[in-house]
Amino acid sequence: MTQQTPQVPSTEPELTGVRNFRDVGGLPTVDGRHVGRGVLFRSGHLAHATDTDAAFLDSLGLHTVFDFRNSADVKLEGPDVALPGVRTVNLPLSDPADGAGFWTMVREGDLATLREMLGEGRAAQRMIDSYRLIITTRTAEHRRVLDELSDGASPALMHCSAGKDRAGLSIAVTLLALGVERDAIEADYLESAAAHRRYKVWRASHAEDGKSPEVMALLAPLFDARAEYLATAFAAIEETWGDTEKYLAQGLGLDAAKQERLRERLLAN
Repeated sequence: MTQQTPQVPSTEPELTGVRNFRDVGGLPTVDGRHVGRGVLFRSGHLAHATDTDAAFLDSLGLHTVFDFRNSADVKLEGPDVALPGVRTVNLPLSDPADGAGFWTMVREGDLATLREMLGEGRAAQRMIDSYRLIITTRTAEHRRVLDELSDGASPALMHCSAGKDRAGLSIAVTLLALGVERDAIEADYLESAAAHRRYKVWRASHAEDGKSPEVMALLAPLFDARAEYLATAFAAIEETWGDTEKYLAQGLGLDAAKQERLRERLLAN
């Protein structure tokens, strides 16, 4: 790995109803290239996009939106705003919290329940386990993403609910296929931890202790982007397939010709 400083976009739009949006362009590859600007974007869901937000998204010339949310997410948040001429590929991935029932507990559970479910490191462990599970069991979905992109489905936007976990892993897998440096992948992932990017925690008005400091501390691991989570995904690749190259080839069916097409479409010199 070279010692280049990971690059992240220096400017970004101020979107009102879409959180955690950014252009992934600029991230360096191990062979001295970088991800092109304006070809790969990531964000939280688009359900609450304002007219101004939608106009900006329309200006990107998107070909495809990859939505990794499941039906429970869409029921809670709403469907994405319509972007004329843009195709949507819905590839539900396992929710890091694993189910609508769990999120009901997060939104409405009393302090004792939250302590029992999330205290003493259990929330962070839930996230770690889910990252490992997504990598090892969602190979078909990630293969589909790489197939689509290599066949010309860009400019593309990837999102889930917060744009942190399911979209974050899908972006990371794509960046691995492009040969982006691990340090740069981590730096981009950790951008989701910034306060202005974070998914807004919602607690029901009748929920005991509302958003008290203890409640928010218990919930924090679910809404954080932590280096240990991404490290778990990388470790799962190595433990299951041996190395990244075998993961891409054997796990995701990315042969040399397809990888070259992918890189031609998304990288710049």
